[in-house]
Amino acid sequence: MISFIRGILVESNPTYVTVDVQGVGYEVQIPLSTYSALPAPGSEIKLLTQFIVREDAHLLFGFASRSERDMFRLLINSVSGIGPKIALSLLSGMTVNGIRGAVASKDVRALSSVSGVGKKTAERIVVELADKVGASGAWEASSAQRESSPASRKFNDAVLALMALGFKQPDAEQSVRSSEAVLGQEASVEELVRISLKQVRP
Repeated sequence: MISFIRGILVESNPTYVTVDVQGVGYEVQIPLSTYSALPAPGSEIKLLTQFIVREDAHLLFGFASRSERDMFRLLINSVSGIGPKIALSLLSGMTVNGIRGAVASKDVRALSSVSGVGKKTAERIVVELADKVGASGAWEASSAQRESSPASRKFNDAVLALMALGFKQPDAEQSVRSSEAVLGQEASVEELVRISLKQVRP
């Protein structure tokens, strides 16, 4: 298992990069979301990776963030008929939050708008990832569109933590707001969650 690769970026393209690791050039396939985050050639780079062995090839896929790699793994391991090529297409055509939101809201049209993803494939993604994305996916996707101030991110993180513990979204939001009123804006996510757990029962 190759967890990550660190070296000098030699060449970058929208679909792959070449990374020099102590004199060995590794070709790593990437989504567009990772391409847009790359530094200039000649810079040091670290990519999280997924190594896939096939009968005819050994393939290395790279990602700028853990959320991208996690979604890639979820797609290829949980959805029948989805391989690395379609998974990369999805990550190139949509953000991770966009995919999660489309699954949570059963938006087949949004998923099938990505090149290479037909309606039947989009329907399978919605059905087979529904339990893995769940309500927290919809909340996370919508919260990403809000103002990303530190206070807003802290509120979102606390709500997501409560939802992961089984709370319904409205109860989680209300409880975090109540906790903020008691503890003040300087309270940490852990403090907000701890107080919220005392106020709400899942």
